[in-house]
Amino acid sequence: MSDRKMQWSTAAGMPASGMRERRPRRAPSTEAVPAQAAVPAVVAELLAAADVRINGDRPWDIQVHNPRLFARVLRDWSLGFGESYVDGDWDCEQLDALFTRLLLTDIESRAVGWGRVRLLAENLRHRFFNLQSRQRAFQVGEQHYDAGNDLFEAMLDSRMMYSCGYWQSAQDLEQAQFDKLDMICRKLQLRRGESLLDIGCGWGGLAQFAAQYYGVAVTGVTVSKEQLALAQQRCQGLPVALKLMDYRELQGQFDKIVSVGMFEHVGAKNYATYFATAERLLAPEGLFLLHTIGLNEASRSTDRWIDKYVFSNGKLPSPAEISVAVESHFLIEDWHNFGSDYDRTLMAWYQKFQQAWPALSPYYSPRFYRMWQYYLLCCAGFFRARQGQLWQLVLTHRHRAEVYRSVRPASQP
Repeated sequence: MSDRKMQWSTAAGMPASGMRERRPRRAPSTEAVPAQAAVPAVVAELLAAADVRINGDRPWDIQVHNPRLFARVLRDWSLGFGESYVDGDWDCEQLDALFTRLLLTDIESRAVGWGRVRLLAENLRHRFFNLQSRQRAFQVGEQHYDAGNDLFEAMLDSRMMYSCGYWQSAQDLEQAQFDKLDMICRKLQLRRGESLLDIGCGWGGLAQFAAQYYGVAVTGVTVSKEQLALAQQRCQGLPVALKLMDYRELQGQFDKIVSVGMFEHVGAKNYATYFATAERLLAPEGLFLLHTIGLNEASRSTDRWIDKYVFSNGKLPSPAEISVAVESHFLIEDWHNFGSDYDRTLMAWYQKFQQAWPALSPYYSPRFYRMWQYYLLCCAGFFRARQGQLWQLVLTHRHRAEVYRSVRPASQP
């Protein structure tokens, strides 16, 4: 077992880089949190707004095992809700259905007392600090993508695509990811002998696919050592060069550029640099495909639980934020939304994770199991409630002479 796996199997059962032992905190003031006797009623009222009952008998109701849950929710809001689940303070038969209801009701807007102060603090943190600077660029790779290749190999498809599949005609995860990759290559109009830059190449699935099926020479960059090692192994014998580096350090020029599931880690303060870098690297007649999760409206904050335990320093863009950042550098030739497919992708990952858990459990703690389950299912609810979208944009230089015609794979009869 690798050192990294050992870190995930610590006595505390927490990943070394994220889910660590909490230091004792001073109790919040009585003005910040309602009196102890009133706390359960306040939380029950918030949940009732989403038709969620405490100790109810419906699949989306929560079963409370430890009453400390109530104070933790009012004190730390979404962070307290998630941490208390991982700690076993409560359970829910269908977490995805629970989160769909909570998000459709906009529970966050009903935050009271200390919870609202926490939300304000997160907005300020994202507004005044560059959480995705060069110095922090490798943090997400170390925390999340270096968790252990065995976990992701078990959960993902055979090409290990850790991004939304395309389910228009697919009946399973393998086909959904194949169709997504082929659609990307077709949108990019890849031709044999062209050069393709993959910004955030992950485990090399797209690089391998494009080189194998479309005959292009691929350069890929990642900030994860674990990803790089496996990607290089998978792409042996193909015209693929993969590097551990920050995208801002890239040099040269490429016929086509693709970035799948990486823009979420760029951060609003770096959008201008990101698109300026892509503009510099893209050949005059080239195409750039950006595949990213997005929000319906701009938000300066990130869910505190997701930020702490899953994707450090992440930031989901809004349509307006992308448009403003792009307009000085590219034309938007195509904007395709298939966000509903992410719900199905996440549920497929969850099913595979459940099936693989007996083999994974010797290397990961029960607390990790609860954390990962919570992550996958709350994200499924996020997309099911249409709070999150999945966009593919095709961008070109303004002076590109050739007219661009996009593609949408037809559904099977």
